[in-house]
Amino acid sequence: MITPIEKNEQGKILLDIARAAISRALDIPCPSLYTNTNKVWLSEPGATFVTLTENQALRGCIGSLYAYSPLIKDVSNNAVSAALHDPRFTPLTPSELDLVTIEVSLLSKLQPLNFSNEKEALKQLRPGIDGIVLEFGPHRSTFLPQVWENFPQPQQFLAKLKLKAHLSEGFWTKGITLSRYTVSKWRETTYSKEVVHG
Repeated sequence: MITPIEKNEQGKILLDIARAAISRALDIPCPSLYTNTNKVWLSEPGATFVTLTENQALRGCIGSLYAYSPLIKDVSNNAVSAALHDPRFTPLTPSELDLVTIEVSLLSKLQPLNFSNEKEALKQLRPGIDGIVLEFGPHRSTFLPQVWENFPQPQQFLAKLKLKAHLSEGFWTKGITLSRYTVSKWRETTYSKEVVHG
């Protein structure tokens, strides 16, 4: 089992890889301690989301739900996609990079939920703990556990998740499937504080 010290190092490495990948994509020199690391766990399959914020506002968020690629490749690709290819935002400019804060979320394996109606589904949601994937035919959406901060009630959380999947808030049918996951997450500002006060 990974120790707190190892998890702390893991976070620093993943954040460094994410920033270095964005820097390279923007043709900005960025010396990195970790992009050529030989850490075994970086070559193992991993699923991540990379979230960018600027002045505490969302600036991009792209991720993977399934661990198909080596972790180092997954976090690098998602970092670049969050910076340059999130359709909700214009591509990040080189002058913005220093203003952006990066957060990396490492996902657990998806766990399908079993329910026969929406009321049963809502009872299984764990506010502040679960990330949720909603699927119905071609419609799919997910919220990371961090989104509970914005929608703290399960009914509201699920309603907004439906909207994100381009369904109505009140939509429900037996064809809906829900899966949950947890995340280990690391944010650059956390490490800045640790460096100053540690």
